[in-house]
Amino acid sequence: MSDDTIRLVTIGRIIRRRRRLLTVLAVVGALVGYGTSLLLPPRYTTSASVLLPGAWEERELLTQAEIATSSVVVDRAAAALDWSGTDGVELRERVTAQTADGNIVKISGTADSPERAQQLADQVARQFVSFAARIAGDGTDPEAVGGPEALRQMVVQTSRRITELAEDSTGQSVESVQTRTELAKLRTALQEAVRKLDEADPAADQADMVVMGPAARPTGEAPPTRIQLVAGGALLFFLIAVVGHLAAARMSRRLRTEAEIAAALGSASLGIVDVPGAPAAPRPEDTGRWAGLRRLVGADVRWDVPPPQASGDEAGRRVRYRRVHARLRERLPDPRELLVVVPEGDGTALRAAGQLLAEAGGEGPVLRTVEVPVAGPLVPDRDGESGVLVVLSAGLWTAEELAGVAGACADAGHEVVGIVLAGAGWAPSARSAGRPRPPAAPALAVGDDTRGVSR
Repeated sequence: MSDDTIRLVTIGRIIRRRRRLLTVLAVVGALVGYGTSLLLPPRYTTSASVLLPGAWEERELLTQAEIATSSVVVDRAAAALDWSGTDGVELRERVTAQTADGNIVKISGTADSPERAQQLADQVARQFVSFAARIAGDGTDPEAVGGPEALRQMVVQTSRRITELAEDSTGQSVESVQTRTELAKLRTALQEAVRKLDEADPAADQADMVVMGPAARPTGEAPPTRIQLVAGGALLFFLIAVVGHLAAARMSRRLRTEAEIAAALGSASLGIVDVPGAPAAPRPEDTGRWAGLRRLVGADVRWDVPPPQASGDEAGRRVRYRRVHARLRERLPDPRELLVVVPEGDGTALRAAGQLLAEAGGEGPVLRTVEVPVAGPLVPDRDGESGVLVVLSAGLWTAEELAGVAGACADAGHEVVGIVLAGAGWAPSARSAGRPRPPAAPALAVGDDTRGVSR
């Protein structure tokens, strides 16, 4: 798994085999989301729109949006609302402003009730318009406001003087006519300058901001709502569980393939057998509280090892065991005793060893099963046995643990003559067990058992 590419089939296998555990974790995540929703008070959000007449550039609109959420405007709104325990600093976290098409600034307010959210948005909009009008009109800088007006008065006075000079030039000489003509042109230029000054007056374009009606009263909570928190918690815990499974599989050092296990034990594989998938009787070391909980939520179901090719029914399963016996007879022509070593704690392999003994049929070597702990392996000394047959499940043991079992066999004077991999298959139903099987089915069911076997 550490070198394999994560594919959708891998995630599907996790969901299929650990569905009970994933369901429990999703329910826990939903409960966590529900508890979080109880700690967070409900929030309601609404918006009030302010129209800015005239021609505005984009950066100017962004500046107005920043002014709408400035401390001056929000502090004035807080003073006007006079909510108990709420100041401008807290309100600034609940007020936002953004620009929209058509020179519109949308001011949004968030509060713990629909009424307060509506009041907050309307009050901030009003204070923004008032503050903008003060800046554009009667601001705090008298010189900036009085300068254009003084210039207008000066232009009017100059125009009157030009008129007086033109009336004094009553002669009919060429010089008098030219003087009156030049004065008329100068007066026209001054009047045009006054007109352009009036058009360029910023107060004429920017002072008449309009609040486009009161904010609508919100009818639903602002996200995240309680339903969103519950669904988000369930999804988050589900994804964490799936990612945790993938990370654990990539970090695991347990051997999962037939070739890796055979190399660790220094022998060849004699085949792959399966046992019915019904749970075995509880072992003494598996009767603790945590072991029962693991079985309840399905955490004891292996997902990272592909299931063996199902035999289909009991007859096909027995064919596999008989083929293992045939390969043993090829390796050991003399019918002597053979020690079957099963790692301690491997319940599937122990059931497979029992089925292997039951299918011996009086032919081939006599089998004797022993369980060996992998932490401190100790194999009985050789006493007439012709070798050791190791029966184990894939994905449970590391290379170091299996090398320790092989070393313990060598210390006891035994030779590992072969290994048999055991897996949990589907338990045959009564209907399928009583139904006659087509003649070609057994050969197809055990076709993969010959992989890695020397003939």
